[in-house]
Amino acid sequence: MNASKAAKAGTKKKTDWVGELKGIFWLVLAVLGFHSFVAKPFYIPSESMMPGLLVGDRLVVSKFPYGWSFVSPTFHILPPMPGRVLGRMPERGDVVIVSPPGVRQDYIKRVIGLPGDRIEMRDGTVILNGVPIRRERQPDALIPVDANAPCSPFQFPGALETTAAGGEVCRLPIVRETLPNGRQYDTIDLGPTPADNFAAFTIPADHVFLMGDNRDRSADSRAALIDGGLGGPVPWENLGGRAEFTTFSLDGSSTWYNPISWIEALRPGRAGNSLHPVQSVN
Repeated sequence: MNASKAAKAGTKKKTDWVGELKGIFWLVLAVLGFHSFVAKPFYIPSESMMPGLLVGDRLVVSKFPYGWSFVSPTFHILPPMPGRVLGRMPERGDVVIVSPPGVRQDYIKRVIGLPGDRIEMRDGTVILNGVPIRRERQPDALIPVDANAPCSPFQFPGALETTAAGGEVCRLPIVRETLPNGRQYDTIDLGPTPADNFAAFTIPADHVFLMGDNRDRSADSRAALIDGGLGGPVPWENLGGRAEFTTFSLDGSSTWYNPISWIEALRPGRAGNSLHPVQSVN
């Protein structure tokens, strides 16, 4: 080996830190763009959408079905602005992500009323345009108790039961609702509460009325902003997307430092469940 070849062999290639940083920048930008304009993951933090969604469920939210607005970016950094780009109203029964007016936080609720609807609630029954929506009692839901679904006596008094096998379940009364467009979904009805009644009013233009499926434990369009609710009908530009399906669900027993516990904490049978309402055949 001559001297020039030896010099080349001994020369180490320098890391192109500028190029590496550019690559990372474009990767992050692509991920944020996808999350903002196409789809993003979402974590269920509360019990307001039981029985269909449990704390610990992970799901996919599509960002494009209703167009885009100031809440579409992954991080809520834009100031409130009216309207949507390529906007389209949701359908009754859609499960949506929403940011309450003035709040930079995502809630998940179901669309019950659309602009121009006359809506009221009497003894737990929603009345749309003068017609009560159909409600049918279903068999009780038996939800396995775990760290993410503890069946708290404060939330569900008297619902905790021990099975013959020695396990614990939360027995919850289920009522199936059918909207005027024929879409069906299950709700939890724990009995009379103050939220079961409100006077009739007309939903304003470009607003939607949202409710949680766990009717007696949901702060939604029936509750004031100061009480953690949505403060009435929500402007459609506050909708961040439509919930599509669950990807997986964790029971709350995992620890971040133990990868094996991540697998052990998976709830069976919850991956890939569609979050679109069932269409009634009647």
